[in-house]
Amino acid sequence: MRDSDLPIRAGILRGLPALVTELGGEGDALLAAYGFDAEQIAQHDAFVSLRRVEQLLEDGASRLGVPDLGLRMAAQQDLHILGPLAIAMENAATVGDALLSADRFLFVLSPALSHEVIADPLGNQSLVALRYASTTGTVSPQSIDYGLGLVHRVVSVVSGGGSYGLRSVQLPHGRIAPEAVYREYFGADVSFDSPEAILRIPRQLLGVPVVGGNEVLRDIAVDFLESHFGQDEVPMTDLVLAILEGQPGPDRPDLAKVARLLSLHPRSLQRLLVAEGAGFKELVDRVRREQARKLIRTTKMSFSQIAVQVGLREQSSLTRAVQRWFGTSPSALRRDADDASR
Repeated sequence: MRDSDLPIRAGILRGLPALVTELGGEGDALLAAYGFDAEQIAQHDAFVSLRRVEQLLEDGASRLGVPDLGLRMAAQQDLHILGPLAIAMENAATVGDALLSADRFLFVLSPALSHEVIADPLGNQSLVALRYASTTGTVSPQSIDYGLGLVHRVVSVVSGGGSYGLRSVQLPHGRIAPEAVYREYFGADVSFDSPEAILRIPRQLLGVPVVGGNEVLRDIAVDFLESHFGQDEVPMTDLVLAILEGQPGPDRPDLAKVARLLSLHPRSLQRLLVAEGAGFKELVDRVRREQARKLIRTTKMSFSQIAVQVGLREQSSLTRAVQRWFGTSPSALRRDADDASR
């Protein structure tokens, strides 16, 4: 799979239709031109091609004649598109701890994105730099502006709001909007055609406490991230499982739909899963088994209702599946759970 085809959570486009409409365009039509729709981007576990998102932002900026579309997206975006990562950052002990969470887990948003605290590239010992990067092999100015603009907003939020002492900004593309627009958004000097996308901030900011942070919420969010995504990248198997678990029952997507959500050809998806030692039918069966076990043991739903809920045609199909999975019948599995709770 090419880096430019790596997936990104569709939620990254939330707010774009409304913004495009506000700017005089047709938001839904722009989404449709790239195969997206409002329902898809509202889904927490839907994935799309990062390459197509980059193309959409570039095309939208061109059509609307709005060269700062990426910055406008960042300015109005709900930070909770980051999911549990946003919770972990907002409840960290210090700004440095919040940024460390971003370093570790930004790949959950997309395995093609990274964030890192590095030494100041200009050698100022009192500063550090926040580096935002993409591995797509191309530099989409709008997506870089959007991504680094979002990092700027997150740092502002976790440091208490307002100015946090940003010294300067470096962008790896040429100036595409008036320099005053960039300066107004970031509140600092901006240089273009730089080697990397960077925010230069005071080193002492890393030790500033996060106002209103809740240690319990932070621990819950980090535990979730570590248990679900405690690796250097998101395996394709995990992406497929996330999609299947998020859409249970008869509406659970088939191979073709999951491939479409990931912007892959079905055969390409199958090959990637096989390379990780899994198969699509095996993953469907795994998700179905766990959902059936939970519904049988923890609810009073009829077995025919459970069969429908997990995507089986009838109760007899559930009976055969439970016998294969657990070596017993649905009624015995429920009875054992009831006995254990007494």
